Amino acid sequence: MRSETRREHPFLIWAPFDAPAREWSYGAFHERVGALAAGLIKRGIKSGDFVLIHLDNCIEAMLAWFACAELGAIAVTTNTRSAAAEMEYFADHCGAVAAITQPAYAEMIAAHCRSLSWIAVIGHDAGAAPARAPSREDSFEALFTDSTDRPRRAVDPAAPCSVQYTSGTTSRPKAVLWTHANALWGGKVNAAHEDLHAGDVHQTYLPLFHTNALAYSMLASLWVGGSCVIQPRFSASRFWRVAKQHHCTWTSTIPFCMKALLEHEIPKDHTFRLWGTAVCEPPAFAAFGVKIIGWWGMTETITHGIVGEVDQPNTPMSVGRAAAEYSIRITDDDGRPTEVGGTGNLSIKGVPGLSLFKEYLYNEKATRESFDEHGFFLTGDRVTLLEGGFVKFGDRAKDMLKVGGENVAASEIEQVVAQVAGVREAAVVAKKHPMLDEVPVVFIIPHSGVEKLPRDLHDDIMAACRSALADFKLPREIRFVDELPRSTLEKVAKAELRKLLQ
Repeated sequence: MRSETRREHPFLIWAPFDAPAREWSYGAFHERVGALAAGLIKRGIKSGDFVLIHLDNCIEAMLAWFACAELGAIAVTTNTRSAAAEMEYFADHCGAVAAITQPAYAEMIAAHCRSLSWIAVIGHDAGAAPARAPSREDSFEALFTDSTDRPRRAVDPAAPCSVQYTSGTTSRPKAVLWTHANALWGGKVNAAHEDLHAGDVHQTYLPLFHTNALAYSMLASLWVGGSCVIQPRFSASRFWRVAKQHHCTWTSTIPFCMKALLEHEIPKDHTFRLWGTAVCEPPAFAAFGVKIIGWWGMTETITHGIVGEVDQPNTPMSVGRAAAEYSIRITDDDGRPTEVGGTGNLSIKGVPGLSLFKEYLYNEKATRESFDEHGFFLTGDRVTLLEGGFVKFGDRAKDMLKVGGENVAASEIEQVVAQVAGVREAAVVAKKHPMLDEVPVVFIIPHSGVEKLPRDLHDDIMAACRSALADFKLPREIRFVDELPRSTLEKVAKAELRKLLQ
């Protein structure tokens, strides 16, 4: 529809780091998707087949995703940081018949995903020329044929559309299945929550294999007929140049990126009007001069179940209020509603296959156990209920420490430590203890780096903790590091930190 109503308007703009930007209008992108969908059918892809899309941010990732959707195949977007054994599991679990990847990952995919009928390789690595170009027969470009042969299939909102594998901690990652209705819901509701319009330009650098960039940015832009600028990944040194060049008005971001941007000069003539991130109106980032709304969502919820108000004041550092499209509950461990000021377990109710994911692929037990007897999805997150219906994020349930019988939220300690001068980032995990069960250990990236660590920083951190925290919440150990292991969206991979303590 947008290719007809906004045919010449820019839809996707590819902004690589070392080459000029290139744009695809709605009409041109629609033609390329049709040509690829027709080509995939010629290569044997049928409706209902699973196709791995293992790509860093690039236009080819979006062409592949839409082409699969058009012909009825299921796009399986996988994290490009995945290890070989993880990719083998993903391919085998979903029964993928083919893969589309890039030169940097082609050899690994070929060696470990042996059940695939074929692999197609794009001609670059996130905009950079590869050391070895793919052969003609393996080339992604060789898949395209005449768009007049594009498939014609009956509309079916309940048909499966895509799969994303969630991060696993103690068990294998679960495959979150979205329907076509889920994808449309993501576009429509994200656009409404973000107050997006046809004139908006969304700057996108978070990974497109994840719900955030895929639905919050790209699908929401599609819904309103706006434009989406795609960068290979986040780059603080390139952010403002790209934003100004393309007159960007919106971005979905994360605290990691905003902290990095504070270290660069902020142009007074930027055109941003709104940002969305983990919390509403964080005081530390007022320097950007942009209204910042918070939100909470999961791959399973498609969009934000809790979101900040676009045109009203929000409680700073909250994630917002319950979105009108969902019902949420905050309860204690016995199922009783949490009073204002209390922290409890967050659950959310929607319609599976529309406002909630359809199911965990090939895992009926996990799907069944993720809902309570009232049909609420159990998120595994703990939140605090504030005045006025606002909600503050607490922690993942698995990030709660049990210290001598006392519950301790890792985030509570992290927030205290992060305020200490000289601390760039802090992450708290539990270390086993023979008497107390668990004790907190904090990993810290100092602003100065480990080599130039200020002599008093350790003592300053402990002093801050003693003044703000109960004694049982005090860190038993502080480890200074130059970097932390990362998972999707630059979140700290706490499972990896826990391994360091074993």
